[in-house]
Amino acid sequence: MISNIYTMGASKAHFLLLGILVTCMIATQISAKYEYQVKYLDVPLDHFTYVNETVTFKMRYLVNDTYNPDGKGPILFYTGNEGDIENFAQNTGFMWEIAPKLKASLVFAEHRFYGKTLPFGNASYESPKHLGYLSSEQALADFAELLAEINPSNRSTRGRPVIAFGGSYGGMLAAWFRMKYPHLVSGAIASSAPIRQFDTDCGIFNQILTSVFSVAYTKECSQNIARSWDVLKNYSSTADGLKVLKDKFKFCGNITKADDITGTFFDYLADVYGNLAMINYPYNSSFLAPVPAYPVREFCGRLAQNFTGLELIGRLQEAVSIYSNYTGQTKCLNIDSAYDDNMGTSGWEFQSCTEMWMPMCSEGSGKDMFPKKPWDDKKFSDDCFKKFGVRPKKNVAMTIYGGQYLEGASNIVFSNGLMDPWSGGGVLRTSNNNIKVVLIPEGAHHVDLRAEDPNDNGSVLVARQVHLQNIQMWIKQYRKRMA
Repeated sequence: MISNIYTMGASKAHFLLLGILVTCMIATQISAKYEYQVKYLDVPLDHFTYVNETVTFKMRYLVNDTYNPDGKGPILFYTGNEGDIENFAQNTGFMWEIAPKLKASLVFAEHRFYGKTLPFGNASYESPKHLGYLSSEQALADFAELLAEINPSNRSTRGRPVIAFGGSYGGMLAAWFRMKYPHLVSGAIASSAPIRQFDTDCGIFNQILTSVFSVAYTKECSQNIARSWDVLKNYSSTADGLKVLKDKFKFCGNITKADDITGTFFDYLADVYGNLAMINYPYNSSFLAPVPAYPVREFCGRLAQNFTGLELIGRLQEAVSIYSNYTGQTKCLNIDSAYDDNMGTSGWEFQSCTEMWMPMCSEGSGKDMFPKKPWDDKKFSDDCFKKFGVRPKKNVAMTIYGGQYLEGASNIVFSNGLMDPWSGGGVLRTSNNNIKVVLIPEGAHHVDLRAEDPNDNGSVLVARQVHLQNIQMWIKQYRKRMA
């Protein structure tokens, strides 16, 4: 998923989209694992130099040719996110469902520095000199190298049509793959792809997130969350109050000071609220954590009245357990991370400190349910330099790929669930007739790429039909040109 984590200095929920994060355990609606072959391809460490060009590493990718026995069908190509590619293969059921109809091959390519695609092995994260090879441009070039290998074109033979897919950061990559390599990619389905997040209001994510919690059950839910920050802060200011919080929430770590609450725990809560909105699917799922259907509604059911003081803390603990302990198997609350280990949070933090500069802020005062926290450009840059020895290049993504201006793009469907906080940075309208926009009013984060479920909302079903119709049209156009 843009997966959800996107900024140091704001909560980690604002880094990983990304799809984000943006991401992913096997969803409970999948009755059996999808099957594939695991393969590797040697790709250049640096695609943009002619010095030391023989330095390579092994990129992992997954292939299923079951539905394409004659080898002539299209290729459905997933542009890997910031995480283990096998998780995305198991959580992108839409591709598996349309492959038999299209007689297509399935390919899932892993993004460099994530999963098992580690250019420097266990030392990949040890040095900025290593991490400097982690970028979307290098990853897209890896994908292009893979397509050149498995789908070659020359003067006498043209390769098969390729359709790119991705959700969250993967959706951004799918769109950019079509833009940067149109001769290799016939079209792209870019779901929940916040390619305009670089140039939008820094508070839009938290404003949409607050509205999700306000309408999911009752406005008292977001109001209780807004009040809880001061209540938690006040309790954490004394030894007795800190003991109350430890007893209520049963933290795994040693909580000894107020900063553990107003720092680590506050960041954890912000991550949980963002994650709940992203995975607010109409069925039980285990995408970021095991949760029930409509988890935001279940969460807000515990906060449906105005609460204060100790009662508010107790109700908040019950609500948070919807995300942290829905199975009842967790013995203590680990607030160090709201993400599964497969999510690649360290890699995404680095990317957010270089090319994926996406300012996040909260305004409080009734505008959103978070404490007021303005965006501090200098602090963010300094934090990045302290941690990685790099500073963000603010406009690089817009310069390379475009953001608001997509006049040159074609054959891309941008889909966004309007209940997804990342939709504020998505493509919601366009004057370019060569790209399509699909809005899913009740949709969460890239829900349209997930496997079909009896509880799917009508707008999700419509979105998938639009995707399939465009894919069929792109394939037909490609073959007509090749005839």
